[in-house]
Amino acid sequence: MLIVGSGIAGAYAALQFPPHIRVLMLAKFTEEVSSSNLAQGGVAAVLSFEDDSFSLHIEDTVIAGGHANDLEAVDVLVREGPGDVRKIMEYGVEFDRNETGGLDKTLEGGHSRRRIVHFKDSTGAEMVRKLMAEVRTRKNIALSENTRLYNLTKVTSGFRADLLTEEGPRSVFCSYCILCTGGIGRIYRYTTNPKSSTGDGVRIAQELGAKIKDLSYIQFHPTAFHSERNEQFLISESVRGEGAYLLNHKHERFMHRYDKRLELAPRDVVSKSIILESRRTGSNQFFLDITHEDAGFLKNRFPGIYEGCLAYGVDMTKDLIPVFPCQHYLMGGIEVDMDSRTTVPRLYAAGECANTGVHGKNRLASNSLLEALVFSRHAAEDIMRCVANGNAGVSAHPANLDFSGAPLPGNLKDEIRSLMQRAYFVLPDEAAVRTGLRQIEHIQRRLKGSRYAITPEFCDISSMAACAHIILREVEER
Repeated sequence: MLIVGSGIAGAYAALQFPPHIRVLMLAKFTEEVSSSNLAQGGVAAVLSFEDDSFSLHIEDTVIAGGHANDLEAVDVLVREGPGDVRKIMEYGVEFDRNETGGLDKTLEGGHSRRRIVHFKDSTGAEMVRKLMAEVRTRKNIALSENTRLYNLTKVTSGFRADLLTEEGPRSVFCSYCILCTGGIGRIYRYTTNPKSSTGDGVRIAQELGAKIKDLSYIQFHPTAFHSERNEQFLISESVRGEGAYLLNHKHERFMHRYDKRLELAPRDVVSKSIILESRRTGSNQFFLDITHEDAGFLKNRFPGIYEGCLAYGVDMTKDLIPVFPCQHYLMGGIEVDMDSRTTVPRLYAAGECANTGVHGKNRLASNSLLEALVFSRHAAEDIMRCVANGNAGVSAHPANLDFSGAPLPGNLKDEIRSLMQRAYFVLPDEAAVRTGLRQIEHIQRRLKGSRYAITPEFCDISSMAACAHIILREVEER
């Protein structure tokens, strides 16, 4: 059993397998480098019915998704998710408590009820930490860090996986494979995603013949800290949930011009509103203001964001926080069914790289960690049904791999990021989309037509180019 990725989807899937199933989990870098680890807000789940219900959570999800959601998938997510949240609490995952000892639930954009459980403003890191601690207790699970999956080849009863490791290239055989490789954010100049998010799983699945669906359904988070760094520091949705106001360059609130839900409108609405307000005023300066809240509360509720802002010289208890949209999350991806099966037998996908249909055109805040739990578990359970009492192992595979070749020319990563930033950032630019497609196709021809060395850089660029091409082609067709 091969699991590609060490985020929440990968870790939770691995924990579903019994001791007789050997599992190899790959981490592209170290186990901490994943989008899961950076998730701030929390997990949305109906854990009590005092003032909430499954139907309300479903309704909020579908409204946020522009009614393009798969209703069966949403129903599975909402009804089964609370059980998975309780299960990870058994693994030691902690969520903040209120003064009476109950779970402290926060509100985020698009939610009609306080249903989001959280650990300060670093919920993902807490979940990854505790799940991976549990993984390390399981003798049947091996973790290989700094290991990239470059290629997956269909063979009898499984796959041959060609890997790039610190010791050099090697191959393994696996009966089944679950891709949990995260998103595609690094194809953009400005993203909240970590360096691992280059779309490797999407490329690998496509090369195997799996169907890719709605890759152009990309969420641009409205409130990243506005700086010139490539990896943007996220100001969580829950800051607005706790009362922050969005201000334009004149320090005026403006969301009333675009949506009656004001700052608590869904992310895509707020991002588009900021872009439209930017065009109206001729300024890219925007701010979050939460200075009217108690300083002690802010430091305790948002310790990571408070320290992150201080690193830029901004004290969120006294100062306005400069913000602007940036790439954040992928709703589309590798098409899967309710059991996380792709269109390729024995290949599964879960987490951000998969398109379960849950999110529609726009993800409701804090549904992503829940989706990672529910559908990674579905993948593992389906594999166990297929295996029954047999084995779904992983073993070394003898292969003569020659990854040598010429070095890559120029800085193709920057070229891809620049054209994507011009062509499709929040609102697409029709002319830039057409130009970008031609540029991407030229890059792909160069990659395939020359004998370049198979290096980590080559892997990243191949994945980035493949994803950029799919996205721009979809945008052009739409």
